Amino acid sequence: MIRFDNVTKIYRTDGHRRTILERVSFTLKPGISYGILGINGAGKSTTMRLIGGTEEPTSGRINRGLRVSWPLGFGGGFHPQMTGRDNVIFVARIYGEDPKRVLDFVEDFSELGSYLDVPIRTYSSGMGARLAFGMSMAIPFDCYLIDEVTSVGDARFQKRCEAVFSERRKNADVIMVSHSMDVIRSWCTQGLVLLNGRAIIYEDVNDAIELYHRLNA
Repeated sequence: MIRFDNVTKIYRTDGHRRTILERVSFTLKPGISYGILGINGAGKSTTMRLIGGTEEPTSGRINRGLRVSWPLGFGGGFHPQMTGRDNVIFVARIYGEDPKRVLDFVEDFSELGSYLDVPIRTYSSGMGARLAFGMSMAIPFDCYLIDEVTSVGDARFQKRCEAVFSERRKNADVIMVSHSMDVIRSWCTQGLVLLNGRAIIYEDVNDAIELYHRLNA
């Protein structure tokens, strides 16, 4: 269970104040996959980062009763001066996982070969995505966060990604941001719509999608 309790999120830049969420409370239940919807600028990615813990609310509390991933394929948490191998070992230890098991998985899955032993800063975006996706799959989570579905690598590698993630999904939920309502409908059963600082949960994802279409009309 993920619980937002009276959460407010405000950004202040150059003297301007922008309220993303204003005193919102809601519960995301285990066993359910949610699509986060809203017009551009509504705060979908911000809400995703709050759920994942990569950002903190301005006020209020977020309680996580399950193990939540970072956004799938996100490599922004890697240290650019460290090698891929050292980053993998570091992340594995943070999550209390066996570094050797995680490293063996990532080494096999990412197909980076000797590039695992060079600094992340030298990686292309595709190489970084392969490493990040491999890390996401190497550590088991109760809930996976997906901020837009992105293709990683060539068609063969994409099929490997789809196959391993399908296995993970058998025992895990998904919280997703996507501009494709077909993707939201196929992956999610309920919807969370962000509107003017509020957050509204719809138990039928089709009702959330209908509101999204009205907001974008």
